[in-house]
Amino acid sequence: MPRATNNPATRQRRRKIVKMASGYRGARHKLFKTAKQAVDHSGQYAYRDRRNKKREFRRLWIARITAGARANGMTYNRLMEGLNKAEIGLDRKMLAELAVNNAEAFAALVEKAKATLAAV
Repeated sequence: MPRATNNPATRQRRRKIVKMASGYRGARHKLFKTAKQAVDHSGQYAYRDRRNKKREFRRLWIARITAGARANGMTYNRLMEGLNKAEIGLDRKMLAELAVNNAEAFAALVEKAKATLAAV
């Protein structure tokens, strides 16, 4: 009986790695060894950056809210305190969207926060 090899599975595994590396420059998209290294590194970067993306968006939202709050004569910290005391449960993503695209609604929220802080 002839010796059985794992040739088809090996070829399939290598073809999958090289396909994942398509679009990479140089030898990285052709040669298996460099393609495997490149794909492994890109997987690590993707894993790390899926977490960093959440941080980056939160920083962006806070910067936009801060700009909108300062345009209406208030700081970010006081605005968030006033909104919490007024029990307005908008998250930072929605507040940033209002600050950029609907300045009148955001100004109304700032006034509500100011009134709540003055009342307390």
